Amino acid sequence: MIIRPFLILLATSALFASVAHAENVLRWSSQGDAMTMDSHAQNEGQTRTFAQQVEDALINRKPDLTKEPGLAVSWKLINPTTWEFKLRAGVKFHDGRAFSADDVVFSFKRAQMPTSDLKDLITTVADVVKVDPLTVHITTKGPDPILLDEITNIFIMSKGWSEEHKVAVPQNYNGGEETYAVRHKNGTGPFKLELREPDVRTVMVKNADWWGLKDNPHNVDRIIYTPIRNPATRIAALLSGELDFLLDPPVQDIARIEASGMFAIQKAVSPWTIFLGMNSGRKELTSSSVKGKNPFADIRVRKAVNMAVDVNGITTRIMRGFGQPAGSLVPPGVYGYDKSLDTHLAFDAEGAKKLLAEAGYPTGFDVRLDCPNDRYLNDEPTCQAIVGMLARIGVKAALDLKPRTLHFPKVQTKQTDFYMYGWGTDTTDAHNHLSFLSLPTSTTNATEYSDPKLFELVNAMATEIDVAKRDAMIKEASVRLRDAYSYVPLYHPIIAWATRKGLNIPITLDNLPHFQFARFAP
Repeated sequence: MIIRPFLILLATSALFASVAHAENVLRWSSQGDAMTMDSHAQNEGQTRTFAQQVEDALINRKPDLTKEPGLAVSWKLINPTTWEFKLRAGVKFHDGRAFSADDVVFSFKRAQMPTSDLKDLITTVADVVKVDPLTVHITTKGPDPILLDEITNIFIMSKGWSEEHKVAVPQNYNGGEETYAVRHKNGTGPFKLELREPDVRTVMVKNADWWGLKDNPHNVDRIIYTPIRNPATRIAALLSGELDFLLDPPVQDIARIEASGMFAIQKAVSPWTIFLGMNSGRKELTSSSVKGKNPFADIRVRKAVNMAVDVNGITTRIMRGFGQPAGSLVPPGVYGYDKSLDTHLAFDAEGAKKLLAEAGYPTGFDVRLDCPNDRYLNDEPTCQAIVGMLARIGVKAALDLKPRTLHFPKVQTKQTDFYMYGWGTDTTDAHNHLSFLSLPTSTTNATEYSDPKLFELVNAMATEIDVAKRDAMIKEASVRLRDAYSYVPLYHPIIAWATRKGLNIPITLDNLPHFQFARFAP
């Protein structure tokens, strides 16, 4: 099973060999696939990567994450709670249907449905109304200072296409639902989805009618994506010339890639935090032999786990410098980041043991640690190392490694006691991190930690337009979340991309490539 993706890649390369002479074919890989083609069903990095090649939002992002007009050419605030968006004329979906305000209204309503994983992004949106075929009004429940950032993640779908194919409601991903939108897309974006074979191959072709070609005249004719989970196999495919771009080169192989002389390595500090989460709200852990109570409900236990994890050792030995030790869940590069809060508790195994003993666990306890093995750079070895670190204080963590397609639903449905997760910027604002990682309604928060004051702060900052007051709310909420110790911040990733020389793909801080900005050398 490890070699299979590489064999598929070889077959794919042979299949398109004759095409490659006439076309610029961009062949790329990473360790995991998109979870679905239904971009409203999952708010996950690789899923968004695929979505933004095929679909547009009202406002799009450049590689540096600054905003630019997408399907909206202009916008303005017409009263404190109403934004008016003027839409781009003459745009067509890939199947030839005309784009209009009806599609915007439909897409926002769809993104707010219970099965949507994007609904938490637009909780302040009260209504979306068609004014005329090329004008929409978005009203919010109160002033929303970051609405424009939030809606960059709401991709617009065709109302007619969705209704025709019975996908007017987002896929229930966690329920295992299969719909037409799982393997098909019909957007207005720079590329058309030609072939989707989950975990095997995805092919996209240039949309010659894309409205943005005048400003972004890219020369990528075809994109072939092949997920390759095994690191050695990914590197073999890259160095043998079967790939043009690798999103996640293993850190231990970067020097080897550079030494080949065939590839350029780009690096950037990503506005992400990788962390562990502990379920402190459940009365009894489902994976522990401790019955009748939950060890993680005691803040001394949670603090002990934080003290037992050597984040400096992880970033040095496992990440080989491709991660900055984290103490804050709000990462650098995000509005509201506070460097003074970004210091992890000092590694102190003996001190952690004393805290466990004070909490009534002098010999520790057992629990399952749920981790993905194909989502974050070196996620598997990081979790393996953490198991060893926790063993030193008596916490016997049984490691359960699963692909992202199985791991994320466990977190999103709160069927985990102890887990690894990562969160990056959707909006470049701290509210995004604080809300998704603290509010009880969030599908990405499986800690079930309860702090009414924290919830009040997070909800208030969503509508606070006084900058000084809002900044104070962000700091207080960040401190409260940090000092609850329900999370163990691990590191802020330093991303690296390997790109064949002669191909330029500007690195994006969110680690989600935009291939409309790619250029093959003449």
